[in-house]
Amino acid sequence: MNVNDTVFRQLVTAATRAPSGHNSQPWRFHATADGITILPDPARILPAVDGDQRELRISLGCALENLCLHATTLHYASTVSISTDGRIDVHLRADDALLSDPLAASITRRQTNRTTCDGRMVPDDVLQALLAEATMNIHIHAFARDTPTFTQLGDAIRRGNDVQMDDPAFKNELLSWIRYNRKHSEAHNDGISNAVLGAPNLPRWLAKIIVKSMMNGKTQNKTDAKHLAAASHLLLISSDSDDNAARIATGRVLQRLLLRLSAANLACAFLNQPCEVAAIRAELRETLPISHAYPQILLRIGYAAEQPYSLRRPVEEVIMTAA
Repeated sequence: MNVNDTVFRQLVTAATRAPSGHNSQPWRFHATADGITILPDPARILPAVDGDQRELRISLGCALENLCLHATTLHYASTVSISTDGRIDVHLRADDALLSDPLAASITRRQTNRTTCDGRMVPDDVLQALLAEATMNIHIHAFARDTPTFTQLGDAIRRGNDVQMDDPAFKNELLSWIRYNRKHSEAHNDGISNAVLGAPNLPRWLAKIIVKSMMNGKTQNKTDAKHLAAASHLLLISSDSDDNAARIATGRVLQRLLLRLSAANLACAFLNQPCEVAAIRAELRETLPISHAYPQILLRIGYAAEQPYSLRRPVEEVIMTAA
C-alpha cells in the first residue's frame, strides 16, 4: 500500500464519522496496493427499512466522501472507481502541493440533531451555498416552511410513519438498534443511544418499556409535526438514476451537504420515511417538482443547540485483513 498504517487508520476513522441508518455503521475497509477498498458489512444490513440496500449504498458514499476529504489534509489525491456490484476502490497518490479541502474541518463536528429547531429561517445566501453542493446528476431541492411542497412532504412523512409503525418487522428492527442507556451504548458503540434521543440515563428495563410505549404512528407523527413547525426548510436530495453508482454518488453529495450545514452552524435531522416506503417514494417522484428524479434523502434543517454525538466502533472492528 502506498500509505502507511497510521495514515490508513486516520482515513478510516474519518470515513466512519459518516451517518448510516440506525447508526448501524455498515462498512468495512481493506488496504490495497494503491489505496483503500470500501465494502458493505452484510452483518449490518437493515432488511426491514432498507430491503434493497439503497440507504446502505448512500451511507457508503458518505463514508467515501469523508475519506477523500480527509485525504486532502494529508496531501493525498484520490480517484474513485465503483464496480457494478457497488464495490468502491479509492486510489491514493501523494501530492505535497495538494491543498486541504476546507470541508474536511467539519467531519468531526457533523451530527444528526434530533432536537426541535428554534424557528429561525436560514438566510437565502446560506441556502444557496448549500444547494451549490448538487452535481449534474444529483440534485438538492429546498422547500421553505409553510409552502405547498413543504406541506405535501409533511403529509408524506405522516403517511410514512403510519406505514412503518404498523409494520412489526420495522419496529423490531428499530428496537434492536436502540441503546437504552449509557452502559448499553458503550457496550456496542453503535445504534441510536438514549443520549442522542434526548432521553435520561435510566435502567435498561425501564427505558425499554418507555420506548416501546412511544413506538406508534400517533406519537411519532406528533413529534415530527413539532419538528416541522420549527424547521426552516426541508431539503430533498434526488438522483437521475437509481443504481448503485447513483446511490453512492448521492451519499457523496449528502455528506458534503451535511458538512456544509455543520460549517454554517445549522442543525439537521433525517426524515426519510417518504423515501423508505416504496409506494410513497414512487408517488413523490411523479408529483413533486423534481423532474421525475428519484427521491433519495429528506432532511429538515434549522437552528438548534448542539446535542450529544453518536458513538462509533473502534477502527479495528471495521478493518478487513483481506477483501
